Amino acid sequence: MKSCLLCGVGGQGTVLASRIIADAALAKNWFARTAETIGMAQRGGCVVSHVRIGEQVDSPLIPPGKADLIIGFEPGEAVRNLHYLKPDGMVIVCDKAIQPTAAFSSQPYDANEMLIYLQNKISRCHIILCQNIYDACGTLKPLNTALLGAMAQSGMMGLSLENIQNALQKKIKPHLLPINMRALEIGAKSI
Repeated sequence: MKSCLLCGVGGQGTVLASRIIADAALAKNWFARTAETIGMAQRGGCVVSHVRIGEQVDSPLIPPGKADLIIGFEPGEAVRNLHYLKPDGMVIVCDKAIQPTAAFSSQPYDANEMLIYLQNKISRCHIILCQNIYDACGTLKPLNTALLGAMAQSGMMGLSLENIQNALQKKIKPHLLPINMRALEIGAKSI
């Protein structure tokens, strides 16, 4: 069984990404279980999605210290959820900070401090540069797809790029597929 925790801020496509992982696993005849915790606001609140896939999956919730992979759509959320990661786990994190609406401080935090912390704490930490996605796609909307490309390339979940491409074709509207396929490729190349 493989476990992936996706964490970010509402509006980034965290829940959609978790469903794409689950669909890709189901297409391989694996079991897939997901669960989401969505913060106080649909857009801007903290979002955490648990995804567990494999030949047998008993529970959708990942216990602390058991995630093979954390996909951080936002650096602060990746740090906040780091306690879920296995000692030998991997973190894939976006470099762009988005302060969630639930944050108590009105002061923005420094994303670089969070990224440095993650790199010092985790031996397998991959930072995805948002600017690369924006330069290739003209928007950050397919960030979730780029992070899935990095996940597939890492091999941590046992899903290939082709598995994710096939799941995307079923979940994404046809007119949005080209930009998402481009983002998927950029994410894969970043690992």
